[in-house]
Amino acid sequence: MKQVVVTGTGLFTPEHAISNDELVASFNIYVEKFNAENAAAIESGELEALAPGSSEFIEKASGIKSRYVINKTGVLDPDIMVPQLDERPNEEPSIQAEMAIKATHQALEEAGIEASDIDAVIVACSNLQRAYPAISIEVQTLLGIEGFAFDMNVACSSATFGIQMARDMVRSGSAKRVLMVNPEICSGHLNFRERDSHFIFGDVCTAVILEDSDIANNKSGFEVVDTRLYSEFSNNIRNNFGFLNRTAEHARDDKDKLFIQNGRKVFREVAPLVAKMITEHLADNNMQADGLRRMWLHQANRNMNEFIAKKVLGYVPEFDQQPTVLDEYANTSSAGSIIAFHKYKQDFKAGETGVICSFGAGYSAGSVIVRRAG
Repeated sequence: MKQVVVTGTGLFTPEHAISNDELVASFNIYVEKFNAENAAAIESGELEALAPGSSEFIEKASGIKSRYVINKTGVLDPDIMVPQLDERPNEEPSIQAEMAIKATHQALEEAGIEASDIDAVIVACSNLQRAYPAISIEVQTLLGIEGFAFDMNVACSSATFGIQMARDMVRSGSAKRVLMVNPEICSGHLNFRERDSHFIFGDVCTAVILEDSDIANNKSGFEVVDTRLYSEFSNNIRNNFGFLNRTAEHARDDKDKLFIQNGRKVFREVAPLVAKMITEHLADNNMQADGLRRMWLHQANRNMNEFIAKKVLGYVPEFDQQPTVLDEYANTSSAGSIIAFHKYKQDFKAGETGVICSFGAGYSAGSVIVRRAG
């Protein structure tokens, strides 16, 4: 089997950021207006009054302090509370393809190759802006890549699943170099009128290039030692938006057409599952947790990551061993662990190992063991 290496990563960050204070101020104006307009129904017990939010609650519950978004004005307008993005003519690049191109240019530079050297493109993310044609094929064409491309969605685990797909293609010989990108516009599926979740997500795009090590120009990339994927069905994280919504007009705008979750159940069920998966994955590769230089975990919730790391390592690690970008970027779905990897990998020495791990709706979880080459 061919040895596969990650030779380049890229990150596109939107220019607009929203702090917790800004988000809460907008939300609380909406709450005050809602309660005033529905005072009679609230008084009679027909409706429940909405509770205001607070920055302190958000940071304590999640570790999030800020997030980047594609559009800020629409999100913060109490009368809109949705990102405002104009429809683009079919002749123009889609917004997700545009994000992917920007992240890809960074990855190509690090890998020391041209876009024309790529054989295949995978767009792996939680929410695709259209059903077809595939965003990946659009990216492929815009970059001038000959070969093939496809989209895939495994929610927050899309990137690690995409890495395994890319690795398998290179090992089998169906491609020599694969581009895997994660254009996440999470603000589009977030209900900014929901106190318990309006702060969770941000927008971003990451890119990863995987190659046959024999042809790689970047000889100090990261060898993909092994990958492991897991999934089981759960309704505790769900989004029911889809093309069949138009067949049931009475329910088309219900809350379940946006992100919904039972956060407490997710924590109780997913965190132990992921810790067990990482531990068993390491053991099956004759590796010990104390030999890990770093863990790049999914950036969904600080408390979940601390729980998982403690289960795997036996203690809560310092930032250097388990870096977080959650405070700045919030939850960026599939891109979170890749952001952490992109920003905190350059200090690795040859032979040092780490784990990239993501988990989320499905339930789904992916673990990727990497070792610094060179």
